[in-house]
Amino acid sequence: MTETAREPRSEGAGHEGRFCLCENYARVTERAALAGARWLGRADQQAAEDDASTAMRLALEQLPIDGRVVIGAADDSDHLGAGATIGSGGLEVDLALDPLEGRGVVARGGYGAMSMVAVGEPGSFQTLPDMYMRKMAVGPKARGAIDLRRPVGDNVRAIADAFGRMVNDVTTIILDRPRHHDLIEEIRVAGARIKLIQDGDVTASISAAVRGTNDHLAIGIGGTRQAVLSAAALRCLGGELQAQLWPTSRSEVQAARESGVEDLERLFTIEDLAPGEQIVVATGVSNGDLLRGVRFQADSAWTHSLVMCTRCNWVRFVDGIHFFARERREEVRLPRY
Repeated sequence: MTETAREPRSEGAGHEGRFCLCENYARVTERAALAGARWLGRADQQAAEDDASTAMRLALEQLPIDGRVVIGAADDSDHLGAGATIGSGGLEVDLALDPLEGRGVVARGGYGAMSMVAVGEPGSFQTLPDMYMRKMAVGPKARGAIDLRRPVGDNVRAIADAFGRMVNDVTTIILDRPRHHDLIEEIRVAGARIKLIQDGDVTASISAAVRGTNDHLAIGIGGTRQAVLSAAALRCLGGELQAQLWPTSRSEVQAARESGVEDLERLFTIEDLAPGEQIVVATGVSNGDLLRGVRFQADSAWTHSLVMCTRCNWVRFVDGIHFFARERREEVRLPRY
C-alpha cells in the first residue's frame, strides 16, 4: 500500500494497538466553549476564562490519560498551568491548552474566539520562555515558498505565485497592534489585502491553512505559547510555520539562553515546535470564518468543532447538540450553514 493510500491507524500515541483518543478530546473543548460562551459580550474576560478553564479541567479529569500540561492556561497555575498533571490515569501524553483563545474577543462580543487543546507523546512540544515571537504561517499550497528572513513583500509574491494568483488576491491576517505598524505598511506596499484582528493568534494561523476562509498568510509578532499551538495545528493541516524569538528586554534574552536557545536568530519550524504525532481539537466560542460559535436554544446548545489527528490521518468538522435536560422539548435539527 502506498503512502498516499495509507489507511488511518487506530493506535494511541506511544501505545501500539490502542484505540486513538483523538475524538474524545472534542468533549474537552466543547465543554470549555459552552462555559466561555455564556460570557459573550459581557465585558468580563476573566470570568469567561475562569469558567472555560474549569470546564476544560473537569472534562480532562475524566479521560483515561496521565496528562502533563506543557503549555497551559495563563491564569490557572494550580490546575491547568504548565507542570500540572491531569487525567484519570492511563496513556502518558503532553498537553498544550488554551481554554479560551481570544478571551478579549468574548468580552467584547466579537468574532473568532475558540477553545483549543493539542495532545502529543511526551516531549512533543517545544518549551520556550513566555515572550514574543515573530512568526509566519501558511497552508499546504504555499508550503516551501516562504522564508521569514526575507522581506515580507517577497513572501507575499511567493505565496501569490504558489496559488497562481495576483498579489492583490492574497489576504494576510495580522493582529491589530502598534508593534505591527511597519509590517502593515510593508504589506500595503506589496499590494496584498489585509485583515486586521483584535485577538486570536492561533485561530489566524489555522484559518490561513484551511481553504474556504479566503485567508492565505498569518503573520506578525505574538506569544511563544500561541506559536507552539499553531505549529501543532499546522502539522495536522500540512501547512508551514516559521518563527523567531523576539525578546524585548535583557531579562528575556537571558531567559531564552537559559532555555537552551543561544542563537536568538534561530529559525524555528514545525519540526522544532511540535514534533511527532499530534492531536489538535478546537471548538468555536463565537462565530468566525473557521468555526461557528456556540448557539444556545431553549434547552440545548450547538457546537462546531475541528478535530485533527496525524496518527489517524484525518481532519473532521463536527457538529454537536448538547441537551441540558433529560426531558427534551426541542427536536434535533439538521445543521444549516
